[in-house]
Amino acid sequence: MNPTLPRIIQGGMGVAVSSWRLARAVSLRGQLGVVSGTAIDAVVARRLQLGDPGGDLRKAFAAFPVPAVARRVWQRYYIEGGKPPGKRFRSKPVPSVKMPPALLDLLVVANFSEVFLARQGHDGLVGVNLMEKIQLPNLASLFGAMLAGVDAVLMGAGIPRGIPAILDRFSRCEPAELKLDVAGALPGEEFHTTFDPAPYLAPGITSLKRPRFLPIVSSSTLAMTLARKSSGQVDGFIVEGHTAGGHNAPPRGGLTLDQNNEPVYGKRDVPDLEQIRNLGLPFWMAGSYGDATGLKRAEAIGAHGIQVGTAFAFCDESGMAPELRQSVVQAACEGAVKVVTDPRASPTGFPFKVVGVDGTVSDPAIYVARERVCDLGVLRQCYRMPDGSVGYRCSGEPLEDYQRKGGTEAETVGRKCVCNGLMAAAGYGQVLHGGGVEPSLVTAGDETSQIRNFLRPGRTSYSADDVLDCLLGIA
Repeated sequence: MNPTLPRIIQGGMGVAVSSWRLARAVSLRGQLGVVSGTAIDAVVARRLQLGDPGGDLRKAFAAFPVPAVARRVWQRYYIEGGKPPGKRFRSKPVPSVKMPPALLDLLVVANFSEVFLARQGHDGLVGVNLMEKIQLPNLASLFGAMLAGVDAVLMGAGIPRGIPAILDRFSRCEPAELKLDVAGALPGEEFHTTFDPAPYLAPGITSLKRPRFLPIVSSSTLAMTLARKSSGQVDGFIVEGHTAGGHNAPPRGGLTLDQNNEPVYGKRDVPDLEQIRNLGLPFWMAGSYGDATGLKRAEAIGAHGIQVGTAFAFCDESGMAPELRQSVVQAACEGAVKVVTDPRASPTGFPFKVVGVDGTVSDPAIYVARERVCDLGVLRQCYRMPDGSVGYRCSGEPLEDYQRKGGTEAETVGRKCVCNGLMAAAGYGQVLHGGGVEPSLVTAGDETSQIRNFLRPGRTSYSADDVLDCLLGIA
């Protein structure tokens, strides 16, 4: 066992739930704290419009290596004292194959800032979590995190074979490209997005630290593919079961639903750990390992440790809106938590865990009443247009728009706006034109009901330290 590697990796949850404060708290304890890079550009833009509460972004922007870039982003979004509560957040550009320069600036500075703040005041390890399916922002996001000295990159929801080579190129401060998945692409036809680091490098900087790459896998087949056929070095794996929160890998061999309309997972969905062990790389178990026995169980089967998300998602340092956190903690104490693996919720097509919380889109009435809109575009799918260019569509957008882009009505049934729902769950919900705020969407794993075990006597909330003490067996 490598003593320089952490036994516990904090999960990269949702939009801003894995906040820099949470990652820092975990890192201070000698484990791997992880910030979420998903939609962090939108999060930072809205934090600035709220007046940068606490002044933390001001510190991070001041440390950015090219002051003119940070200044452009600040001037575009910052509102002294914060916007009025009833005023809408200013929109930002949405990702595209040819990224608008203003969006590249925002992506790089936002990822830099989140990692920078998580690393302040200690020399512990900090990682960033991204989704392979959200391809368009990933180059700029990775480089921004590397500018801040990120120690590890975690990536799931796909087969990220091209990422190791990108990390290698960015470590040499060289341009990189990423092959895109484009629906309807013709045989032999390829599409790419590119990123040049030069505008974001201080004079004289020619190299950056290359972070460890830890892909998230659900099968030994995927682990072996990544270990043997990736574009560069893979440093380990997070082996995630279908009980984990957020997006889950679909069942192997086709989708079958049970009486509750949830996907049925079977023996084929259990990874062959012997095959993974034989790869000779460290791995961490995820999904239902976040309790007092989890670390010992994982180590007993040859894992280096565990990744834990759900337990941290509802702790004091989590970026989830406090009222939602407390609502779920209270429900757990009352034995009233319900988590559904919804095969239709996410526009990605991956099953998605939804926690039942009053006032959120888990309520069918609220889901139906919400006007369909796609204004963040994080989960948009690239598709080939008749003229050979790339278009963008989302099965969570208005039906007529989706159909005009070649989609079918059947593909939109039950789809939720995960982007806006998760932004709202982190306290950054958009103000609606008719008043009110976008409804939240809460995601967590099957063991959400067990978070009550982290509460100390007489307490109604718990900290990241409480979680770590339990996981590490510290009284």
